[in-house]
Amino acid sequence: MRRREFISLLGGAAAWPLAARGQQPSGRPSVGLLSPLSEITATRNIEGFRAGLRELGYVEGRNITLALRFADGISDHLPALAAELVALKPDVIIAAPEASLAAVRGVTRTIPVITIWLQDPVLSGAADTIARPGGHVTGTWIAGDDALVGKRLELLKEAVPAVTRVSVFANLAEVTDTVVTDRLAIPARALGLTVNVIEVRDAAGIEPAFTAAARAAAQALFVGQSPLFNTHRVEITARAQRARLPAIYGFREFAIAGGMMSYGPSLPAVYRRFATLVDKILKGESTANLPIEVPTRFELVINLKAAKAIDLTISEAFLVRADEVIE
Repeated sequence: MRRREFISLLGGAAAWPLAARGQQPSGRPSVGLLSPLSEITATRNIEGFRAGLRELGYVEGRNITLALRFADGISDHLPALAAELVALKPDVIIAAPEASLAAVRGVTRTIPVITIWLQDPVLSGAADTIARPGGHVTGTWIAGDDALVGKRLELLKEAVPAVTRVSVFANLAEVTDTVVTDRLAIPARALGLTVNVIEVRDAAGIEPAFTAAARAAAQALFVGQSPLFNTHRVEITARAQRARLPAIYGFREFAIAGGMMSYGPSLPAVYRRFATLVDKILKGESTANLPIEVPTRFELVINLKAAKAIDLTISEAFLVRADEVIE
């Protein structure tokens, strides 16, 4: 996996003494991590974070302690897991994306938190500014701007020019997907696409969603960013193939699992950068003054094998634009 570039607007640094935060009996600093995914699904993200820590000289069990909690794709589990983590009094918590952040903030407003935002953190009121968030939370605004949803639709249209009807799978109970659906209409109209949103709130809703897509005569799928979909990506990509529907997803993991195409930031790279933020916080910098980072590069991954399985030919001109082609 290539390292991804990030930009961060410069902000000052104010002291946040380590002594003011909780310490483990071992005397080692500790980091809590709350993920809405399953442990297996989140493996590459966690390994990215651990790799970043190693680069900075942190060795788990020797000079740092990690406490990991996973909700297995069930958001209702997050509040209890957040309470468990906060009870351990870690020095910093990684809680991403917004559902995990909300669960942690429901228990503490003092422990430094690192998160992933899908929506603009300033417009949503979560931060004062990108350069100076102003509270106990910093992290990465993963979309970077409001154009990412439109870019995914554009890539889908370029890959499959004949497409005019697209079904969108979205978990509208989570901001990760309301951010997507709020931004669909304008780019869809510009591309001459008709989109219909199909709500999927849990694993039991996946099969009915494909039935609804068939009823809508969908010619392609656009799958949202909810942790629910990531957790069940193998099932979703397999069903899309059986339905002979080209699909675009938000993360590389879907293309690896058999999805036709993905476009978005590298999550392991984001988590690798989180190690740098953790290091700064442990050395006394305040989250209030740690700029929110924004990915400046996004990965286009094409699974050529998946395309061939549905008898879809991807043009050479399109393939050469990909960061990675899975054959």
